[in-house]
Amino acid sequence: MSNHITKAFDADLRELNRMVAEMGGLAEKQIADAVHALTRRDTDLARRMIAADAQVDALQRELEDRAILTIARRQPVAIDLREVVSALRVANEIERIGDLAKNIGKRVLDLNGEYPSLKLIRGVDHMGGLVLDQLKRVLDAYAARDVDEAMDVWKRDEEIDAMCVSLFRELLTYMMEDPRNITFCIHLLFSAKNIERMGDHATNISETVHYVIKGEPITLERPKADTTSFTPLAAQG
Repeated sequence: MSNHITKAFDADLRELNRMVAEMGGLAEKQIADAVHALTRRDTDLARRMIAADAQVDALQRELEDRAILTIARRQPVAIDLREVVSALRVANEIERIGDLAKNIGKRVLDLNGEYPSLKLIRGVDHMGGLVLDQLKRVLDAYAARDVDEAMDVWKRDEEIDAMCVSLFRELLTYMMEDPRNITFCIHLLFSAKNIERMGDHATNISETVHYVIKGEPITLERPKADTTSFTPLAAQG
């Protein structure tokens, strides 16, 4: 009987991990599509990407139901319980990343293809590529239970923060130089903030990898660049 329970739990855990991987793949595509839609003024892609978010949400709900049922049926403890809890945590972070990508898609629609200059988008494009790489790496680290790789992602979050602040200052300059840039730059600023928050969620996944392997939270202070100049504006979005 004990062997049967162990096999059943292992099967449940494999399915949870499969669902996390599927959610992660969808979120990676959402990020890539959101940034592509923004940089290429592709409103059709933005609409498709927004609609695709429902699939991520549905997967998260399904994963939560399965995880709760697994806990109720198997009553896991110690590392087994951490495995289930970590799947719930990672799924939640991925779902939030999908929401942030959807927000960028909505701003693409609001802009309606009216962009003053593509050079203003280069910083956001660079940020998006960096965050996408961070997400891919941390999801691979979660799948492989690689705490060293996860911690490297965790340490690099500061780069994204610094890039966001730099972009804020650059776009502010454009707005001051020509008031016609204000509407576009405001949308671009919020898009950049959404990308920066995606990086935060990738960092949260790093902390979950550490938790599931080590059995304890990270005690070090999370490395963060100064983003205070962005706070008042971000609070309006």
